[in-house]
Amino acid sequence: MQHEVDQSFLALPFRALADAALARARALGAEHADFRLERVRSAAWRLRDAKPAGSSDTTDMGYAVRVVHGGAWGFAAGVDLTMDAAARVAGQAVAMARLSAKVIKAAGSNEGVELAAEPVHADRTWVSSYEVNPFAVPDADKTGLLAEWSGRLLAADGIAHADASLLTVQENKFYADTAGTSTTQQRVRLHPQLTAVAVDPESGEFDSMRTIAPPAGRGWEYLTGTGWDWDTELAELPSLLAEKLRAPSVEAGSYDLVVDPSNLWLTIHESIGHATELDRALGYEAAYAGTSFATFDQLGKLEYGSGIMNVTGDRTAEHGLATVGYDDEGVAAQSWDLIRDGTLVGYQLDRRIAKLTGFERSNGCAYADSPSHVPVQRMANVSLRPAPQGPSTEELIGEVEHGLYLVGDRSWSIDMQRDNFQFTAQRAFAIEGGRLAGQVRDFAYQASTTDFWGSMSAVGGPQTYVLGGAFNCGKAQPGQVAAVSHGCPSALFRDVNILNTTQEAGR
Repeated sequence: MQHEVDQSFLALPFRALADAALARARALGAEHADFRLERVRSAAWRLRDAKPAGSSDTTDMGYAVRVVHGGAWGFAAGVDLTMDAAARVAGQAVAMARLSAKVIKAAGSNEGVELAAEPVHADRTWVSSYEVNPFAVPDADKTGLLAEWSGRLLAADGIAHADASLLTVQENKFYADTAGTSTTQQRVRLHPQLTAVAVDPESGEFDSMRTIAPPAGRGWEYLTGTGWDWDTELAELPSLLAEKLRAPSVEAGSYDLVVDPSNLWLTIHESIGHATELDRALGYEAAYAGTSFATFDQLGKLEYGSGIMNVTGDRTAEHGLATVGYDDEGVAAQSWDLIRDGTLVGYQLDRRIAKLTGFERSNGCAYADSPSHVPVQRMANVSLRPAPQGPSTEELIGEVEHGLYLVGDRSWSIDMQRDNFQFTAQRAFAIEGGRLAGQVRDFAYQASTTDFWGSMSAVGGPQTYVLGGAFNCGKAQPGQVAAVSHGCPSALFRDVNILNTTQEAGR
């Protein structure tokens, strides 16, 4: 269903504000200027044992002006929705650029800011793909559904507690620049999650397990029938958790792994998504996720993984959390190759980094999480492509004599060059002779990025593909948060090192 942008947002005087700000920036000699007005509404509900435990509903609204003046960036933000105030904010941005230019010159640098060219996109409107806006649903319906789901878990044998939460976001954005681009956008996303806690009455041992339904760029329909089978997942969760409590500790060693998309998406995020952000690979950025082993001199050369590995950066995927019509520099959304046949062939770019490194065009990865924050290069939906006629998950399991089947993300650790890592999962099933043989506990898979992806011997078909992701990818200083999706099929990896985490902790 194609929705229109909220009338309450369209009623804001953003075009007049943009005209005033951009005219002032031009008059002050800016080589480039852009204006961005945003309204971001975020709401959350939390339940503990089917009872309300907290809620919030906040709106962040304002505008920002960014300029290039004298080869330097300038940025300023405001909340006063008058043309005089917008012009003043533009003047502040130019003043900041002038000051920055002096500092850069004093430091002996001659690296001026230039932006890669982008076609003009005039008067464009884009709305994300959803059926029912969650903000149009009464709060009582939201808490009522979460309570009902929590009650199902609490009614199961062995479940001592159940936590439930729902996060919802509606993001409205208007962008205009001195080249003539102007875009109006609306994005909706949500993240429902339930966690069951079980306690063994004899030993006192406890554990938890949560739903593996990913956050999505969808509407309320995601909780009521479209996109995920909630009934089946909630029915299976208690017995899976009970089995995990009784499961034996894993024996450390080398295993073949069949990794479910509900786990593999996070490995993609940490070992590919961050590593192919070109600002990190160049050393311009290190906040939160460090730099990258996949340095720019290795483009077209680095064997990232096996020959069946194909990874795309994508700002167009339906229901993707990083999907947009246009980024925060007026660049149209695109899809492109990052890894092709196992070789590094691309990066994620914004307009400045694209120009700096010789690319003809940005691939649309600039984003700011607030009107008071400057756009920075952010992650696209980075996804491992399925094999067109590839096997099912069951067929992949059938190819394993001795291994593990991993489902759901849990914890992870990776170094600041995105190279050496270890990941755990919500649950792990032993595979013996091509069949599942019950759960094991206390496991983590450990590898370097290229060794792990080099060990991938098969990828599942489109029927195994799931778009996972997270709301909370961090970057920059001051810190910003972005939502991002990672699609992938089930995949088979050979001879991966499995740690017993209780043994490792005791060393």
